[in-house]
Amino acid sequence: MTVNRFNLGVVIFLFLITNVVVAQDSRVDYNKPKKYEIAGITTSGIKYLDINTIIMISGLNIGDQIQIPSEKISQAIKKLWKQGLAENIKIEIAKIEGDKIYLNIDMTERPRLRSAIFTGARKSEISTLNSDIGFRRGEVVTNYLLSRAKRVIKKHYVDKGFLNCEVNIRQEQDTTMENSVYLRVNIHKNKRVKIYKINIAGNDQVSDHKVRSFLKETKEKGALTPLKGLNDLLLDVYSTTLRLDFDGFIDSATNYVHENFKFRIFKGSKMIKNNYEDDKALIIGKYNSLGYRDAKIVKDSIYSVDDGLINVNITVDEGPKYYFRKISWIGNTIYSSEDLGRILGIKRGDTYNKERLNKGLNYDPNSGMDVSSLYMDNGYLFFYANPVEVLIENDSIDIEIRINEGKQARINKVTLTGNTRTNDHVAMREIRTRPGQLFNRQAIIRTQRELSQLRYFNAESITPDVQPDPVNNTADIEYQVEETSSDQIELSGGYGYGRIMGSLGLSFNNFSLRGIFKKEMWRPIPSGDGQKLALRFQTYGKGYFNYSVSFTEPWFGGKKPNSLTVSFYHSSYSNANYYSKDHENYYEFVTDGFTLGFGKRLRWPDDYFTLYQSAKFLLYKLQNYSVFRFGTGSGRYNNISYSITLGRNSTSAPIYPRYGSDMSLSLELSPPYSLFNKKDYNTIADEAEREDEKFKWVEYYKIKFKSAWYFELMDKLVLSTRMQFGMLGAYNSKDIGTTPFGRFYVGGDGLSAGYNMDGREIIAMRGYDNEVLPAYNPNSTENNLGGTVYTKYTLELRYPLSLNPSSTIYALAFLEAGNSWIDFSTYDPFDVYRSAGFGLRVFMPMFGFLGLDWAYGYDKIPGEPEANGSHFHFSLNKSID
Repeated sequence: MTVNRFNLGVVIFLFLITNVVVAQDSRVDYNKPKKYEIAGITTSGIKYLDINTIIMISGLNIGDQIQIPSEKISQAIKKLWKQGLAENIKIEIAKIEGDKIYLNIDMTERPRLRSAIFTGARKSEISTLNSDIGFRRGEVVTNYLLSRAKRVIKKHYVDKGFLNCEVNIRQEQDTTMENSVYLRVNIHKNKRVKIYKINIAGNDQVSDHKVRSFLKETKEKGALTPLKGLNDLLLDVYSTTLRLDFDGFIDSATNYVHENFKFRIFKGSKMIKNNYEDDKALIIGKYNSLGYRDAKIVKDSIYSVDDGLINVNITVDEGPKYYFRKISWIGNTIYSSEDLGRILGIKRGDTYNKERLNKGLNYDPNSGMDVSSLYMDNGYLFFYANPVEVLIENDSIDIEIRINEGKQARINKVTLTGNTRTNDHVAMREIRTRPGQLFNRQAIIRTQRELSQLRYFNAESITPDVQPDPVNNTADIEYQVEETSSDQIELSGGYGYGRIMGSLGLSFNNFSLRGIFKKEMWRPIPSGDGQKLALRFQTYGKGYFNYSVSFTEPWFGGKKPNSLTVSFYHSSYSNANYYSKDHENYYEFVTDGFTLGFGKRLRWPDDYFTLYQSAKFLLYKLQNYSVFRFGTGSGRYNNISYSITLGRNSTSAPIYPRYGSDMSLSLELSPPYSLFNKKDYNTIADEAEREDEKFKWVEYYKIKFKSAWYFELMDKLVLSTRMQFGMLGAYNSKDIGTTPFGRFYVGGDGLSAGYNMDGREIIAMRGYDNEVLPAYNPNSTENNLGGTVYTKYTLELRYPLSLNPSSTIYALAFLEAGNSWIDFSTYDPFDVYRSAGFGLRVFMPMFGFLGLDWAYGYDKIPGEPEANGSHFHFSLNKSID
C-alpha cells in the first residue's frame, strides 16, 4: 500500500511539473488552452530501450490532436511509469510551428540485472529461492521485482518458522557492463521462533493437554522438566492411595506426564501461520466429534515471551454437549430402516458426532462397512444420503436421513493410463471391474491394492477416475497410474567369515520372455510382461563361488493367476586357494539344487489366500570335508522334498503397508526312506560310515509359520507385530535322528554371506552376533549345532520420512525376542533372548530395501560373552524381517 501511494504521489508531482514546463514556455499561453497536432515525437536519455516501444506505451501518436495544457500528458507519463522501465520521466515541448507541436520524452532508464548474490542462506536454499523468485539475467530491475523478491524470501523462511526473518536487497553497479547491476540479497533468518507454551482457556469439559493434542502441526517446544510439579504429584499419590481413588491417581499421573515430559519425535514446535489457522479449525472439528456441536474459538493471540520464543493463547467456548436421540430414514426401498440403522451403528443416547455420522453414511476406512458401501457395492452408484437435523431439544438432536437410491449402474468402459513400460494386459488382468458388471466400489478399492502389489506403479498415486453417466445409468472407470522402476541390481562387497566377498545380482521384475526377439520391447532389456528373471553371482576368489538363476511366470497359461517358477542353484566351497584338487589336504563342499514351483490364488475362504507347491532336489557333494559334523566327510547326499504353503496377504501396500496382515503356514516333506528301505543301521560297525549311510537320502519334515499384522495408529504412524515359528522333525528319530541339513540358526542381520551350503536357514535377531543364539545339545561338546525349533517375536513402530516411489524412507523403533532349541523336548516359547533398538529403511527400486539398525541385546549368551550388547546391523531386502 505504501508503494502505491508513493507512485501516485510521483505521478501527481510529475503532472504538476509537466504543466509548469508547458506553462513556462513562452510559446504557450496557460490561460488560453489551445489544440495542436502532434507533428513529431523524440526521446532522450534512452540507450537500451526500443524507442518505438516507448512511444507506443505512452499512447501519444503523430497526427493526434492534443490540447496544451491537458491531462493527456500526465496520462502518458503514468503509462510509462507503470511499466517500471525508467524513472525521472518528463514530456517536454521541443518546438511549436503554428498549430503543430513537437514533443520530447525524457527519461532515465532503470538498470538491468547481471546476477543476484545471496548471503545468509544455504546453497540448497539459494537454488530454491532463485527458482521461486524467477530472477532472469538481463531483466529490468523494477520496484516490483525488488518487493516481490523480498516477499517470496520472507514467506519461504516464515513457513519454516523464522517469523523474524529480515531481508535487505542492495543494488551494486556492475563495472564491467554499462547500465547493469548486481543485487546483493542479505538474509538474516534470526532465531527460529518456537512455541514455548500453548495456553488454553474456557475449556471446562476437555482438559488442556487434550485440546493441545487436537493441534496437528502447532506444538509446544519439547522440554524435560520432571522435577516441576513432582511434589504435587507425590502428594496426589499419597492422598489418592489413602482414599483408594485409583482413577484420581491415574489422572494425576497422566497430567504430570503431559505437562512435564514434552518429547516429540516427528513434530517440531515452529510457528507456521497457515498451519496454525488449519489447527484452529481442527480444534473445532475435534470438539464437534465429542458432541460439542456449538463449540467455537472466541479469541486467540500470539505474543513474544523471550528471544525466539512465543506463547499462544486460545480461548474456546465449548457450549453444551449434545446426544443423538431419534434417527429416522426416508426414501429407502432396497434396505429396511433396521438394516441401515445396524450398518450406521449409532444408537439413541450416543454422543452427537457429525464426523461419525458422515463416516457411517459415506465411507468408513476402518470398518470398511458403511451405508454408502452397502448400496454402491450393489451397483447403486447414484445413491446419496443427506442427514438433516430436524429437531434440537435441550441436549438431544433428532436426525432425519433422506435417501435417494437411484438406479443400478453398470460399468461401460474400463481403461488404464500412465503405463509407459508395463503392457496393458499385465495390469488389466489385475483389475476387478469389468465392462457389463454392476458398479462395485469395493472392487475399485481392491483393484487399487492389486495394482500396487505388482510394484510396477507408485502405490501412492494410483487413482481411479469414475465418470458416471446418469442418463444411461452407466459409468466409465479410468485407472491412472504412474510407472516406477521395479528392476533391481546388487553390486556389493562385504567382509564375512574372514573373507572379502563380492556379489553381483540382477533382478528383472517386469521381464518379457517373448520380447527377447522383439526389438521394440527392449527397454533396455525385454520388459513389460510381468515375468521375473533373477540372476546372482557371488565369490571371494578361487575357493568359493555360487550362482543362481530363477524365472517366474505369474500367469502361466495366460488365463488364470497361476504362477510357475523354475530355479537352479550351484555353490562350491573349497580350499583351492592353497591346494590342488588331487592333494590329500584338499576339501570341497558342492551343492546343486533345482526347484519347480506352482502357485495358485484361491477364492476360499477369501481371495486373499494363495497356495504354493514346489518340488525341490538338492545334491550335496563332499570331499574330505571333515569340518562337517558327521560321517567321513566325503560322499553324496540327496535331498528330495515336496513343500506346500498356504498364505494370506491383505496388506495395503507392498513397500509401506499401513494396515492388513501377511501370514503363511508351510509344510516341507521328504520321502520317509528309512520306513521302507528295511535297513538296520546298527549293523554298520564304523560310526562314520553309519552316519554317511543314514543321511545319504536326507529325510525330514519341516513346519514353519509366519505372521505380520499392521495397524495405522495415527496418520502414517504404523505398528507392526510379527511372529515366526519353525520346527524340523524326523520320521525315525530312534535310528536316524534329525538331519544336520536345513537347520535354523538365529542371530544377527539375517545375511548368510553365501556360506549356507548345508541348507541352513538364517533367522535375523538384532542385538546379537550372527548365528549365536544357542541350540545346545547337553550330550555334545559342540556349542551350536543349529536348532530344530525356533521362535521369534517382533514389535515395531514405523513412521515414513518419504513416500516418494523413487526413494521410500521410514524410521523404526523395535522390541524383539527369539531363541532356538536343539529339539522340541527343550522348547519353551517364553525362554527367549531380548533386544531393543531403532533403525532406518530405504527402498530404492533399483536396489531394493537397504536397512541400518542399532540394537542392544540384553541377555548374555553362554560361552559367548561379547555376542550381545550394542550392535549395528546392515540388512538387504528385508533380511532382518
